Amino acid sequence: MKLEVCVGSVLGGIIAEKGGADRIELNSSCSLGGLTPSIGTIIEAKKKISIPIITMIRPRAGGFVYNSHEIDIMERDMEEAGKYDIDGYAIGILNEKGKIDVKKCKKLFKKTEGKDIVFHRAFDLTPDPFEALEICIDLGVKRILTSGQKPSAIEGAETIKKLIDKSDGRIEILPAVGLNKDSVKDFVKKTGCTQVHDAFPNIEFDPSGKINLDITFRSDETLPEYNYISTNLDEVKAIRARLDSLGSRGKKTK
Repeated sequence: MKLEVCVGSVLGGIIAEKGGADRIELNSSCSLGGLTPSIGTIIEAKKKISIPIITMIRPRAGGFVYNSHEIDIMERDMEEAGKYDIDGYAIGILNEKGKIDVKKCKKLFKKTEGKDIVFHRAFDLTPDPFEALEICIDLGVKRILTSGQKPSAIEGAETIKKLIDKSDGRIEILPAVGLNKDSVKDFVKKTGCTQVHDAFPNIEFDPSGKINLDITFRSDETLPEYNYISTNLDEVKAIRARLDSLGSRGKKTK
């Protein structure tokens, strides 16, 4: 059973690897759902983390219908990340109707140079997940990150199982959201999945928050002003232990 951990920093990736993760998804701005990490973050992550790194390619928060300027930015980000031997890219592009934008995906996927392509949770907005599954296969996507089009993978377990069955080894299905040491055992039994993805956040406090309480910098209230997200080592270790106790289940991917 593979464990992929969503992290928002190099330190988060180091913690995830120490806890037993098989792979990380590297982001910035996890509180916004994850955005493209900086090139400096990618360089340092590759130096200090030995497990595979999938880098998020998402130029902004607020959805997945991108204009031509944003596609150009994504293309450039992929080119730059590729210079540092990144292992793959997490990308998701939709059209105005919520379907996968095949033309724009093809434009970007040409830049992957044999690296893994992950269609991220933009997949969960598509009107027909089984049609989207076939499109991803045709596009050469390696795996789909999904909560089964529900708020959590637990709630979307039935759809995830159907996606795994219909994929028939042609593409990997990577369930995400709401999976932890307490929920993962029953989930694996229900779906037959062979890998899971989740974030295991640890809220940290920056000491500069003690200096002048009248000064603020954030324009939203996603987190308190001087808090930021890292990775919880104990939670990663706990789900790793539970997955190891389950062994390998479900269909093997090709």
